[in-house]
Amino acid sequence: MAVWVFWVVAAGVLGLAELHTLTLVLGMLAIAALPAALVAGVGGSAVEQILTFAAGSVLLLGVVRPVARRHRNLPPGLRTGAAALVGRRGLVVAPVDANDGRVRIAGEIWSARLYADDTAVPAGAEVDVVAIDGATALVLPLFPQLPPRQEAE
Repeated sequence: MAVWVFWVVAAGVLGLAELHTLTLVLGMLAIAALPAALVAGVGGSAVEQILTFAAGSVLLLGVVRPVARRHRNLPPGLRTGAAALVGRRGLVVAPVDANDGRVRIAGEIWSARLYADDTAVPAGAEVDVVAIDGATALVLPLFPQLPPRQEAE
């Protein structure tokens, strides 16, 4: 069996093992085995193959792996459009109930309805935008409406 086949098989085994660990170490070693296979394929000595594998491993583990780890832990992308309104506060401009209402969100007037079937939210109250359903904002009152105070007799 040709020596370069050993390096290709080693790269495959290391690559499959990386799929199970997700540490980015075995994957870098798998990639480093490919230049060693190339050196073996052109007739390089065993020392040249091992030095190529070692140099590739050090380069990949020292330079590429830290960059790959940073990119793997990036925060989610910025939300745009209607999705960016979810989680924002709005001001009720027309009473909002389970079926209808109007809310000002980020300077725009949106049709709105309550996310939960609570009592109506009066104009001037603040609400949280929970979801966007088409062109309708689903909202919850920011401060629950308290029942009117009853005077003690």
